[in-house]
Amino acid sequence: MAKLMVLTLLGLAMTHFKNHQSSYQKRLTAFREVEPVDLPNCNLVKGIETGSEDLEILPNGLALISSACFFSFIIYKGLKYPGIKSFDPDKPGKILLMDLNEEDPEVLELRISGSKFNMSSFNPHGISTFTDEDNTVYLLVVNHPDAKSTVELFKFQKEEKSLLHLKTIRHELLTSLNDIVAVGPEHFYATNDHYFVDPCLRSWEVYLGLSWSYVVYYSPNEVKVVVDGFDFANGINISPDGKYVYISELLAHKIHVYEKHANWTLTSLKSLTLNTLVDNISVDPVTGDLWIGCHPNGMRIFFYDPEHIPGSEVIQIQNILTEEPKVTVVYAENGTVLQGSTVASVYKGKLLIGTVFHKALYCKL
Repeated sequence: MAKLMVLTLLGLAMTHFKNHQSSYQKRLTAFREVEPVDLPNCNLVKGIETGSEDLEILPNGLALISSACFFSFIIYKGLKYPGIKSFDPDKPGKILLMDLNEEDPEVLELRISGSKFNMSSFNPHGISTFTDEDNTVYLLVVNHPDAKSTVELFKFQKEEKSLLHLKTIRHELLTSLNDIVAVGPEHFYATNDHYFVDPCLRSWEVYLGLSWSYVVYYSPNEVKVVVDGFDFANGINISPDGKYVYISELLAHKIHVYEKHANWTLTSLKSLTLNTLVDNISVDPVTGDLWIGCHPNGMRIFFYDPEHIPGSEVIQIQNILTEEPKVTVVYAENGTVLQGSTVASVYKGKLLIGTVFHKALYCKL
């Protein structure tokens, strides 16, 4: 009788496992092949070989780029991130600067100063800027030192081409940070892409599709969860007028639109489902269009195989607040040029595409 019960429980467990395996593959769009969409005037960015996971373009055309050499729970290749491949895992990360006003722009590494900042463990992920009334530019960076999560606050010094480290922000609700959008020098919304911190539990959380990840609002005086229930909360950004917050849910293939209130809470307005894994969100400050770096096949980005490399995809969403937003695949490629696109942003007819662990692409639209 005991043996029969064990066999029954084992059979139920295997059935449950297979059911989740099918769901898991669907969430990762594991069998999707890329249908190419070319842009004619594109070049790889000189000086970026191991990641450009997130980027922010200032109104003057200067692009700040997060470049790292990730760790592993899932592991990206440039960014040392739990579970994603890293081509150069032993070097610390860096913030790069690129002037999009130049005809053939190149990147340079910003020097980082600050007596309390540990450069050797710098592992930048999502970034965001905030410009104060006196035109001081603050850069907020999600950092993963030693597989932990912090937010690093810097002052961008344009003339010196450097960053001055001002502060490291830690909090018990900032445990699995992915992306960030600044709404003040020390005020921001941030996505936690996992609920658990333990690598094993994180893996099961993703595999079982528990949808427990969440978004936090942080200020020096108040820290709170504002939205939860995500299947891997990933990118986050804000509308040019500051009224709406956009959040990408990677494994549900959704872009969510929330109304932002005076007390920093968020109210859901709508969601848009796409046929791809949606990563970072950039917002065109002129048109309000959303530009999204995407992973057409998540299996290939999370489980890197040089024989089956991950492709890249960039989506533009126009009029997202209307009843019929327009979704356009602007660029799609099978990985022979660009592997693992995570972000895309525009400036005066130019498009800059970053990747989690690979190169970056610069296009004239």
